[in-house]
Amino acid sequence: MADEQTDKQEFNLDSPQWYLNRELTWLEFNRRVLHEGQDPRTPLLERIKFLAIVGSNLDEFFMKRIGGLKQQVGAGVRSLTVDGRSPGEQIAECHESVRDILRRKEELEEELLGLLTAQGIRIVNYQQLDRDQQREAGRYFHDNIYPLLTPQGMDPAHPFPFISNLSINLLVVTRYENDDHFFLNRIKMPTGVGVPRFIKIGGGHLYIRFEDLIANNLAALFPGLLIESCSLFRVTRNAITEENAEKANDLLAVIETALRDRKFAEIVRLEIEPGMNPSHRGMLAAELGIDESKDVFAAKGIIGKRDFFQIASIDLPELRCPPHQPCDHFRLTGESRNIFHIIREFGSLLLQHPYESFECTVLRFLREASQDPKVLAIKMTLYRTSADSGIIPCLINAAKNGKQVAVVVELKARFDESANIRWAEQMEEAGVHVTYGVVGLKTHSKVIFVVRRDFDGLRRYAHIGTGNYHAGTARMYADLGILTCDPVIAEDLTELFNYLTTGYAPDRNYRKLLPSPRVLKKALLEKISREIALHSEKTPGRIQFKTNALEDKDITAALYKASMAGVKVDLIVRDSCRLRPGIAGLSENVRVISVVGRFLEHCRIYYFHNGGEEEYFIGSADIMKRNLEERVEVITPVEPPELRVQLRRFLEFQLGDQRSAWEMQPDGSYVQRSGEDQVSCHEKLIRQAEKRLSDAQQQVKLRRKKIIKRKKA
Repeated sequence: MADEQTDKQEFNLDSPQWYLNRELTWLEFNRRVLHEGQDPRTPLLERIKFLAIVGSNLDEFFMKRIGGLKQQVGAGVRSLTVDGRSPGEQIAECHESVRDILRRKEELEEELLGLLTAQGIRIVNYQQLDRDQQREAGRYFHDNIYPLLTPQGMDPAHPFPFISNLSINLLVVTRYENDDHFFLNRIKMPTGVGVPRFIKIGGGHLYIRFEDLIANNLAALFPGLLIESCSLFRVTRNAITEENAEKANDLLAVIETALRDRKFAEIVRLEIEPGMNPSHRGMLAAELGIDESKDVFAAKGIIGKRDFFQIASIDLPELRCPPHQPCDHFRLTGESRNIFHIIREFGSLLLQHPYESFECTVLRFLREASQDPKVLAIKMTLYRTSADSGIIPCLINAAKNGKQVAVVVELKARFDESANIRWAEQMEEAGVHVTYGVVGLKTHSKVIFVVRRDFDGLRRYAHIGTGNYHAGTARMYADLGILTCDPVIAEDLTELFNYLTTGYAPDRNYRKLLPSPRVLKKALLEKISREIALHSEKTPGRIQFKTNALEDKDITAALYKASMAGVKVDLIVRDSCRLRPGIAGLSENVRVISVVGRFLEHCRIYYFHNGGEEEYFIGSADIMKRNLEERVEVITPVEPPELRVQLRRFLEFQLGDQRSAWEMQPDGSYVQRSGEDQVSCHEKLIRQAEKRLSDAQQQVKLRRKKIIKRKKA
């Protein structure tokens, strides 16, 4: 009894020391992404892509996470996170980590530019061009850039101009000849209007940066003036705006207002060239209202490294990963039959993207639903989509075909608000019933629900997924989905959509689905406790979670308890993870890995051994407080044995990966695995999907041969 009390005191699960910080572990994830750019095993243009990804990720980190922390500081928030840090402490530690990542990025950029040059892809300064090339660049400037430029003076008659988020700007200092008075001017680079960041010169792969081209043609903008200096700068604004949705009469108007407010939100970061005049640096910091010592980042190389996506997209297959074309789902290939008949025959189909085609599975399901005369109603949740996905045209077509179509559009999907407003308006004009979910909750679930009049009466079909209905990300994100006509799941989805379209939350009876915010967290905690209770030497317990983030304290504490009880816990966590594995007596039965590679890991799988009565779940929710308590998520069981076999292989490929997997250490750092098997889980999953398809096609051929033989006989 005394020993038990000692253990409980030693491992007080309310102690901050057992919880890692969300922001710092997310930055640690970006170190792993950056390592893919540093790894010589990665093809060159893919390495450039990872450099761009880290640049884009850090932009979003400052807009969302640092922006939110600065708001907390401004509001006087003093409460500590579960890891024991104040908002100010988190900002300071994040800045320190970011500066180290920036240094590594700068070193990588220099290395990659050298490797590009060796492959005939040169990004040079304007002064390195020969006379003919400069003339060509000059013509491009005058024809395509000069008309778009608007120099803005900064003096008592011209107040400091508004600097838009992530815009690239030149601070130009000019003066008249024989005059010591200097003029300050700002020029905004014309991004997003068809002018590429890297301008191609000649017929090969020779590029100059557009800011360099502008800087060398300033005489056209300031005739008769001498150019004293020219420095690049870029600002990042807070993307977190106040949305009093709970008190709003019109959520659409609230979101539109928030989007306008975001354009004028406070500055959270200023990036400058290292050689900028210190007085100009101080002036910019003062005018932008930021702390020069903390919020100014001098960046070597190109400012705004996300623009390297342009270089990464150069069409040179020999410098890329072997091309991957998503294959047909093995149950749906070559089928002219109605997809609903196939689902009814096989019960449920597990979809694995991008290994299997999004277009030939999810989009086909929705497209056939919109055209099938027996389909009476379509209901769907829409968090993010794309202009080329075909989702919106299918829904509009379904409404035009007389079907009842109801779509729950999430207007607060960060950075997709404008697009979602546009889609909502288009659908409403076509007769689609559009709602915006439940007040105070984001609708993050990924569900399509179809009601069809089959030969034996009404039957309900569904797609439940882990990823957005977005054709572009379906080729880059690793996601799962299920097509099913399970009658109990269908009844649960009827309850869910009634909740989403009315906002009322009486005691709804969900028999199979685990939706949040009311059911999921409680269910996960109960299942973890059950795993502890069922654990024995004869039937050892096992929990395996695959998620993008493990942030919720209660779930983390429950997993610690499971480990202390002897339950083996495998966690495949892409980025943020609060739990510290490998601590003797506390988490020695836990291993945490992160897979970073060709595709972005995005699916969620929850597995419980359950005393041998195994349970598998997939769905949209990460193990974060916001997902479990502040969003509408859907987790569905996967029950057919053949689908469980697929999920088991999926998990084993990831847990056994020796190429793309990283092991978390007790202090929160990661060590990349380096085993003999250098085939990543992504490549193995590609091969597995191709083999499933090949085997199915072979079976079709054999059946046809047997039919022909019977006919001849």
